[in-house]
Amino acid sequence: MGDRPKGEFSATAQHMSMLQATLGSKRASESWLYSYKRSFNGFVAKLTEEEKKKIDSLEGVVSVFASTKKQLHTTRSWDFMGFPVTAERTKTESDVIVGMLDTGIWPESPSFDDEDFGAPPSKWKGSCQSSSNFTCNNKIIGARYYHSEGTISPPDIPSPRDSEGHGSHTASTAAGGLVYGANLYGLGAGTARGGVPSARIAVYKICWSDGCSDADILAAFDDAIADGVDIISISVGGFFPSDYFTDPIAIGAFHAMKNGVLTSNSAGNSGPDSASIVNFSPWSLSVAASTIDRKFLTNVQLGNDESYVGVSVNTFVLENESYPLVYGGNVPNTAGGYGNSTSRYCILDSLDPKLVKGTIVLCDGLNDGEPAAAAGATGTIMHDSYFNDFAFSFPLPASYVGDDDGSKVYAYINGTSKPTATIFKSVEPDLTAPGVDILAAWSEASSMTGFPEDPRIVAYNIISGTSMSCPHASGAAAYVKSFNPTWSPSAIKSALMTTAATMSVATNTDAEFAYGSGHIDPLKAKSPGLVYDMEEADYVSFLCGQGYSNKNLQLITGDNTTCTASNNATVYDLNYPSFTLSAASGASISRVFHRTVTNVGSASSTYTAVVAAPQGLSIRVQPSTLSFKSIGEKQSFAVTVTASVGEAVLSGALVWDDGEYKVRSPVVAHAA
Repeated sequence: MGDRPKGEFSATAQHMSMLQATLGSKRASESWLYSYKRSFNGFVAKLTEEEKKKIDSLEGVVSVFASTKKQLHTTRSWDFMGFPVTAERTKTESDVIVGMLDTGIWPESPSFDDEDFGAPPSKWKGSCQSSSNFTCNNKIIGARYYHSEGTISPPDIPSPRDSEGHGSHTASTAAGGLVYGANLYGLGAGTARGGVPSARIAVYKICWSDGCSDADILAAFDDAIADGVDIISISVGGFFPSDYFTDPIAIGAFHAMKNGVLTSNSAGNSGPDSASIVNFSPWSLSVAASTIDRKFLTNVQLGNDESYVGVSVNTFVLENESYPLVYGGNVPNTAGGYGNSTSRYCILDSLDPKLVKGTIVLCDGLNDGEPAAAAGATGTIMHDSYFNDFAFSFPLPASYVGDDDGSKVYAYINGTSKPTATIFKSVEPDLTAPGVDILAAWSEASSMTGFPEDPRIVAYNIISGTSMSCPHASGAAAYVKSFNPTWSPSAIKSALMTTAATMSVATNTDAEFAYGSGHIDPLKAKSPGLVYDMEEADYVSFLCGQGYSNKNLQLITGDNTTCTASNNATVYDLNYPSFTLSAASGASISRVFHRTVTNVGSASSTYTAVVAAPQGLSIRVQPSTLSFKSIGEKQSFAVTVTASVGEAVLSGALVWDDGEYKVRSPVVAHAA
């Protein structure tokens, strides 16, 4: 229902009145579940499709949508991005509060120790849902949990305590304290730390064993904004993108932006397929995952002394020199109705436990290892041609090899009367290469992999995904905020984007559509020189240009906003720190982009436009120099981009350079 009404109002009374007028008193009391009232206006109710249509037609309603389930999308990573433990810090870093919307937190982890922390900052308005098994401290200053649908049953815990591990991992990555000697059975050893070790953490548990409910996500945003957090980190997303105002993360992030809070969210885990991003609202920071200079390799040795190297995080040490080796397709669970066409992929229950127990199983395709473990296997070798630039953990000794090596293992099995193999513990090589292979805190209520067959309980775990890269960006944003406490969310986002290190088009053929502006560099981002700043009105102009109605925009903003010729902006004129245009393959296109930058560097400075463009892309900037006389001064310019679009992405850049600062924005053209 948009913005929170000004002054005193009873959200629950308003919402019940609407339901009663539409559904009748008895049905209204059965239907209503929860009201959003602290930071924005809305409610959750159980409705039939017909009732949904009636509510949707009422005055004051922006949107009505079903509450679906979203999915959950370290030691070395901060050093890799040039952000050492000795990096400059502000005394006010402990005033920064990072709100973590995730699976909760494991408060006993050393990453969340509050030694040497004073009382929470005075701006904090939150609370701690303490229970018999959970208490907050001066590091974890607040914790809540949300579960609007059904009852809570094991393995879930009715408290902010993390029973899965994901939330503890993301929280310690963003703002965990320094923990020396952290490791996973010797792997990834070093000092585990967050981006802002002295910052406070506020926990909002929204995810459970069956997913993350839209209704709970919105409730957490409602509270986090009102509680006084500075940054919101949410490593959660749907399976496909939604309209801005039927997407709870985009809705929550919009109201966070209105209140000066930047939302950092994971872009999604369906890459590198094209158009697979699921969180993309321009008022939030969407984060992709990249590799770091570390890789975990697991060696497989066959009985013929041939060895093959795969990827996995394997902490198991096998007792014997070798074990019988079988192919999944040769050991189907025929009694259970399975044939070799299924068992070759090691689908759950497809393997015959009598033939598999005590063996190492070769499986076609990557799986989570549970089917082989459940059948009693000692280990598993998996192979296919999917990406092998990150490592998974499995509930038994495992290695994931490429198809070529997998075919050789298969040939050995079929050509040998008694084939054998062993799988060694993983090793950790350095590469010349963060969201991949990240070590961070874990919940001791869950096994290392979360599977019941896995006996390993660990304090720190290694996992991958945009869930892991998102808290890196959240921590970097909090670091920038600690130096620039008055900056807007868009200024912080601009600083992170324009100072990011460029990445290789050769290894990422989708260029900026794969990696965005580049790899974050927190040290440079705290002092970027210029920022592309935006306020709520800029986003409203963008939404006007996208066709949103005056009625809905007035509800969303809480004022008398109307779309007029002066504020009906095209997407090209959103003051965003990048430039993108598209056309049909083989066509030519030209667009003019208008931008305004704010000086946050040297008071007296002159910037010169430096452009880089491949063949087929032309970039003209007018004026080509910008002169500033004071901090906070704004200057505007226009960029004309002309492109002959083919199948390949055309990737260029505009850099404003004053000799001290280099403010880089990608300029990209692609086939629509």
